[in-house]
Amino acid sequence: MGTALTLALFAAIGVRLIFLQAVDTPAYAGGGVADRTRTVELPAPRGAIYDRVGAPLAHSVEARYVFADPTEIKDGAATAKALSPLLGIPASKLTELMKPRKLENGNPSRFEYLARGVEIPTAKQVLALELPGIGVHRDERREVPGGDLAANLIGFTSQDMVGLEGLEARYNEQLAGQDGKRVYEAGLGDLAAPIPGGYSKTTPAKPGSSMTLTIDRDLQFKTQQILSAAMARQRGGVGAAVIIDVPTGEVLAQASDPTYDAAKPLPSDPVAREDVATSFVVDPGSVHKAITYGAALQEGVITPDTTLPIANSIKKGDTWFSDTHPANGRRMSVPGMLAYSSNVGTITIADRLGRDRLIDYQKRFGLGQPTGEGVPGEASGRLLPADEWSESSEGSVPIGHSVDATPLQMAAAYAAIANDGTYVQPHLVKETIGPDGRRTPAPAPVTRSVLSPQNAAALRTMLEAVTTVDDATGLAAAVPGYRVAGKTGTGWRLVDGKKQPGEVSSFIGMAPAEKPRYVIAVFVYAPDGGGAAIAVPGFRDMMQFTLRHYRVPPSTGGSAPKFVVYPR
Repeated sequence: MGTALTLALFAAIGVRLIFLQAVDTPAYAGGGVADRTRTVELPAPRGAIYDRVGAPLAHSVEARYVFADPTEIKDGAATAKALSPLLGIPASKLTELMKPRKLENGNPSRFEYLARGVEIPTAKQVLALELPGIGVHRDERREVPGGDLAANLIGFTSQDMVGLEGLEARYNEQLAGQDGKRVYEAGLGDLAAPIPGGYSKTTPAKPGSSMTLTIDRDLQFKTQQILSAAMARQRGGVGAAVIIDVPTGEVLAQASDPTYDAAKPLPSDPVAREDVATSFVVDPGSVHKAITYGAALQEGVITPDTTLPIANSIKKGDTWFSDTHPANGRRMSVPGMLAYSSNVGTITIADRLGRDRLIDYQKRFGLGQPTGEGVPGEASGRLLPADEWSESSEGSVPIGHSVDATPLQMAAAYAAIANDGTYVQPHLVKETIGPDGRRTPAPAPVTRSVLSPQNAAALRTMLEAVTTVDDATGLAAAVPGYRVAGKTGTGWRLVDGKKQPGEVSSFIGMAPAEKPRYVIAVFVYAPDGGGAAIAVPGFRDMMQFTLRHYRVPPSTGGSAPKFVVYPR
């Protein structure tokens, strides 16, 4: 009888246990699992940024993050003191991060980041301390192999892998991906480890996409090297250089000076982090004259054979405009006007063209609006509307004053002249590479016709006078073995619409002039003057390297025409 009773009792208990497990599990579990679950963040791998041939400009490498479970920390002050020298974070900040806090649902927080992107050896040292409530998990950190190479374009990320500046910020959503997480049931106290067979759910991270830029790493390096070496002689100066592939509009190099180390961006001067080519607004000066002459050719106001009597000065409104090479009333050829950068000749031609047609061509050449190249915060510049012109504007605008433009806008305008009169939007992104390796080309750049091929070719030929005529303004831009067309400029720097001390010197040119492959623009702001001694030779050195780098054969079919400045 006793044995039977005992067996019956065990059977009843067994049935009840089965009932609890099979039937009441949700209710019972709901009361306790929430208190035993842990959440581990699974950071999404951030996409890389590559140069045009796949060399990494910025990419992520494996690292670790250090986190705290505030409910498990026994001595916050002692834990912070132990971690501080390893993580390089003040103990006071770590103590604050480890303080117990409530989540929105009222439960205590069991996960707080202490440090991201920690190097693996350092993470191992953290684990070796065996600090209660402190854990380590897989993470990544951003690595910029080139340091300052294209830093003003690429930008940088925060410790949490969020793009803060440059292309890292502009394309953050595309590069970042989507973080995942693992939620699992763990024991309590000293047994805070996953419970075998307990609740566990993992949401995988979705990796970000990578980007291939149009930038050529080697050309970018050399361009920065030439610009920085020259700018080292100019205290307080600012420089920019842009190299554009003529047929495609791809930006092969875009350098700024000053610059900074994107691998260690802070602390650094915010000014040194700006991309000068897209943020630097200037009165371009005489490099704008190519737009005036191009418009006049296209509208039939002049021909390559036009000659005009040119006085030494011309008055517009209350302002006199003079030439550095006085013609003394002699007839001057159009190539001669360009070679000697004649203000009087340019204004005389612009009078025949008219303000409305000049403004129309300024817009066609891309002035007055951002190029949309891809760099965040690109300046739009500004064109003077016709109804705001004064009498003196009839003189200043044609020669590149009372005009606000960026170095990139002006480089793109010259690329249109080089490209047989077709404007191609300059751009930096070549393609995106999805997490699955699928490559998607960037949207096609905007294109439009500005000049006829015949007029573009005629303008290019006339611009060769700038680098070949005796005593011309751009002789120092000549590249041995190649025909070079281009224009010098002297303008002003504008900050909030106000002219700054000093001047902006520039040279924009193309080669080989008979069929241009590349356009290079160099702009130098020199507070104390002397920028031309940097801009013009800087162009020459950059163009010479570019042509050799891409193995462009020397010009064939003879040298540039023999220009006559003062025809008889």
